[in-house]
This record gives sequence, structure tokens and C-alpha cells, in this order.
Amino acid sequence: MSTANILDASLDIETGDRPPLALIAGPTASGKSDCAVALAQALERAGRRAAIVNADASQVYADLEVLSARPSLADMGGIEHRLFGAWDGAETCSAADWAARARAEIAALHSQGVVPVLVGGTGLYIRTLLDGIAPVPAIDPQIRAQVRALPVAEAHAALLVEDPERAGALAPADTTRVARALEVVRSTGKPLAHWQQHKVGGIGDAVTLFPAILLPPREALYARCDRRFNLMIERGALAEVEALMARDLDPDLPVMRAIGVPELAAHLRSEIPLETAIERGARATRQYAKRQYTWLRHQPPAEWLKIETENSDPNIICDTLFRSFGLT
Repeated sequence: MSTANILDASLDIETGDRPPLALIAGPTASGKSDCAVALAQALERAGRRAAIVNADASQVYADLEVLSARPSLADMGGIEHRLFGAWDGAETCSAADWAARARAEIAALHSQGVVPVLVGGTGLYIRTLLDGIAPVPAIDPQIRAQVRALPVAEAHAALLVEDPERAGALAPADTTRVARALEVVRSTGKPLAHWQQHKVGGIGDAVTLFPAILLPPREALYARCDRRFNLMIERGALAEVEALMARDLDPDLPVMRAIGVPELAAHLRSEIPLETAIERGARATRQYAKRQYTWLRHQPPAEWLKIETENSDPNIICDTLFRSFGLT
């Protein structure tokens, strides 16, 4: 595909042309944010305005600037960024909530002739935006309360009877997914698989997608995770968590369970020393990166470009993106 074909792509309702959407995905600390900026800057040098759209479940929260490694004004490199810090910590930003906002932002950018560059590592967000979401009806609150009060072993045993297919696909100790499957079948009378066959709202067929996944060597990635968590401490992560604690938010909210928050909160409550909190926070970051790495290696379509290099220079990776996307 020629440079002109991509750079001239725009929303054209009459002809049915599919506008471009670049996607840079990767585990935490893989360097995807810097690469997204480098790509957007290169697009602008080539004569096409670009904007970055967040697809990271922690960076959506205004309260998590430091612990989510949200890009600073300097990091943004003069490129417009959207959906960063867009939710207050007192709210839950579900995949469906984010996807609805992302669809609107991407449509608005396309209407202005702007190339959106989607960046993030939250697989559920990306999958929901591109493929859509199962239209599960609202769950009866009484059923939800009953299901979530069950011990996970008991809930899984019930699921084996009421939705054996789903139960067989889940780890018996997976509290969240077991409860979700059980509340769906009890509230709607149909298993989750039924609803997942009828996904709605995905934009994958309406855009020309240019995807790339950054997968640096694991040991290098884990070392970056450790360095970054220590840097977060230097940049004020403790004060950020202290401010969150002062809000007295529900401890089950995503913002209170974000990586680093429980660990640093335990230190601020004088339960553990700072060194232990840092070690636990860094370990949680590595574990999260490992889960993201596994998902991104195996779940996206096989044809998506995977960049596996120890070199984290965003400009060098950007050159690879340009060649693979046809921007030469």
C-alpha cells in the first residue's frame, strides 16, 4: 500500500471508504506510548494530522497520573492526546464505557481528517472496541448480590450445573469470571456464550486497521518494570496514593485496586515498610506485564505485526512501523 493511500484515507460516507486507525499495543513498560508519539509525529511530518487515543485501563483515571505512567505534557511531544485522565476515580470505567467514548472520539477525529493512533495494553478494551460487546441485559441486582456472596468454589460448582460449557473453560478459582457467568445465566436464563454470539458496536469492519504489537524480550521488559516503579516513587506516587486514601473511596473501585495503590496504601497505613511496598508494587507490575504479554502474543489475529526487539528507541521502532504500514 502506498504512502498516499494511507495518508489520504478519510471518512467518506458516500463511497464507503474505511478511514485509517493505527494501533500500537504492548505490555506495560514496553515503550508503546513513546512509539505512538513518534508515529504521530512522523505522520504529521508527512502532511497528515494525527492524534493519540488512550486504550489503557489505568490511564483513564484522573487520580492515577503517576502510578499509571500517564504521559506528561512533555511526553506528548506536541501531539493531541484523548481519553487520558477522562474518568474520576469514583467512577468505574468498564470496557463498554471506554469503547463508547473511544468510538465517539475516533469518529470525531475521522470527520476532521485526523489519523487516530490507538495506544494501550488493555486487551479487553481493544477487543471490545474492534469486535463489539455481547448485549447482555442488565443483571437483576438481587441475583448479583446472591451470586457474589457465594464462595468461589460453591459458585463454580453451581456453574458446572447451570452452564457446564463456561464452567469448563474457567479456572475454578477465577472469582470474577465465575461470578459473571453464573449471574448472567441466572438473570437472563441463557448462558454467556449465547450473548457473545451476537456482539454489537465493534468498529473493526468500519476502519482500515494498521496494528502493531510491541513484545520486547521478557527479561528486558521486567527490568524496565522495576526501574519504572522506582521512578514512580521518585515522582510522587506516595502522595498520589495518599490523596486517593483521603477521598475514602470504595476499596473495590478499579482506581483503588490499580497496581501500586494497595501496596503503597499498606505502607501509608504503617502496615509494611516502604521497601516492602516498593518490592511488592514492582512484582505486581511484572506479573501484570507477564499477563499482558501472554494475551498479546496469543489472542490478537496472527497477521498483526509483532515487533520483538530489545531496542526500545521509539524512532527505530517507528521506522519499522512505517515500512510495515506502507509509509515509506
